Amino acid sequence: MATTEETDISLQGGLDVVVPVAVPAEPLRSIRSFFRIENNRLVTCESADAEVIVYNAPTIEDEAELQELYNIDFHTLQSSLDPDELARLEFEPDHAAIILKRPKSFCADDNFLLKLTSTGAFIYEDHLVIVMSDDAPVFEGRVPFHVQSIQDVVLRLLYQATLHFEGHLKAINMLSDSLERRISTSMDNKYLLNMFALEKSLVYIVNSIGSNGALLEKMKTAAEKLGFDRDQSGVLDDLVIENQQCYRRAEIYTQVIGGLMDARAAIVSHNLNQLIKKFTIWTIAIMLANLVIGFFSMNVLLPLPMESALWPFWFITLLALASVGFVFWLWRVKKW
Repeated sequence: MATTEETDISLQGGLDVVVPVAVPAEPLRSIRSFFRIENNRLVTCESADAEVIVYNAPTIEDEAELQELYNIDFHTLQSSLDPDELARLEFEPDHAAIILKRPKSFCADDNFLLKLTSTGAFIYEDHLVIVMSDDAPVFEGRVPFHVQSIQDVVLRLLYQATLHFEGHLKAINMLSDSLERRISTSMDNKYLLNMFALEKSLVYIVNSIGSNGALLEKMKTAAEKLGFDRDQSGVLDDLVIENQQCYRRAEIYTQVIGGLMDARAAIVSHNLNQLIKKFTIWTIAIMLANLVIGFFSMNVLLPLPMESALWPFWFITLLALASVGFVFWLWRVKKW
């Protein structure tokens, strides 16, 4: 399974933000977890007593088992593993299929591109099957409602997905602020490329949150068919509001980052122009000093007698330095 450690983002772009990242310790393999509902919480159990079965990173054999044992349609199963699939709700004769969107754990190798994935939840009369394309923990953190039935577990999945999106938006805001501070003094395009990656991530996040919002609205209309009681329908209404707030925040971040990209590119270009101007001033100053020294070094009769004296040497040197000082004085006065 993947381990989690804190990594300085400066490894990628020179930033001073430390965020938890997922570091795969070994190649992904199929992982099955079994849970039952006990005292308003989920506890691990044996497969025979399981009410919730979780397949992480299923293999081809697992996919065949899911189709044969749980009668899951092949297309629906592949949709739950496809990161580009939209969230949706479908009803089959013996179960309901929910495909929802959620963010993936950030990895240092992603280079500021926050990726998304899909999760499938298949609701049966007395059990729930969850299919995930990675080995991320399926149940983490706490939720503001009791988990007493399979329907509550589904609501918990949706609630955690929204919280995960909000966490990614906070991370994007932190990274954006740090990149802006770097861009203000940078002459390298790597920070701009990192900002473009964040902007691209936000576009995908907005699309995924909107897709989850459409799923929640459809679940509201089919709440009775999904087996939700009145309290669970109230929780579903709260999730709709929470998802809408998350969507609006993501839209604001997208507009802010996208609207200022031209300004940030202009800042980098301006910094580079300033550096070129400074080098040009230095070049002019050095060339003027060389001109003075070269003029007095020509093999012609000079108005400086006493060839054996040292003062002509120092006079020419001071004159060359004075020419350099004149260039820098003019630079300061004219504010070039």
